[in-house]
Amino acid sequence: MAIRNIVYSDNEFIRKQSKKVINFDESLWQLLDDMKETMHKFNGCGLAAIQVGVLKRVVIVEVNNAFIELINPEILEEIGEQCEVEGCLSVKNVSGYVKRPSQITVKACDRFGNEFVITGTGYLACALSHEIDHTKGILFIDKMEKEYKPKNSKKGK
Repeated sequence: MAIRNIVYSDNEFIRKQSKKVINFDESLWQLLDDMKETMHKFNGCGLAAIQVGVLKRVVIVEVNNAFIELINPEILEEIGEQCEVEGCLSVKNVSGYVKRPSQITVKACDRFGNEFVITGTGYLACALSHEIDHTKGILFIDKMEKEYKPKNSKKGK
């Protein structure tokens, strides 16, 4: 496993559309393992392959100690709405309120090509929506309602 470099929002690569994964092989498994190690190193709760410079529809999320790998994720259904504070490893020093579905159902494949469907609510719904947006070249700042400024923040002083 290896720590990969994060692609930041000032790099136009992050805005590209990710490509469908066709080969479920050792190179995909290595990418997934590296993504997990990179996400943990930078204290993230999700990561898309494009964020580490790989133009593939691969995302990972980790919520409540549940680690989920999603290859070629497709949103099947979105229900309700919630507006929570988000940040992103690819967007330095910005967090803000983003409207997301309160429930989301996603079809994807695991690292071996086995298809599955997952439904997430609350924080998991946000994480899935956020990471799948990355595969479409969308960042949370594109959907941000307003910036979040912590009360104890020295930003702007």
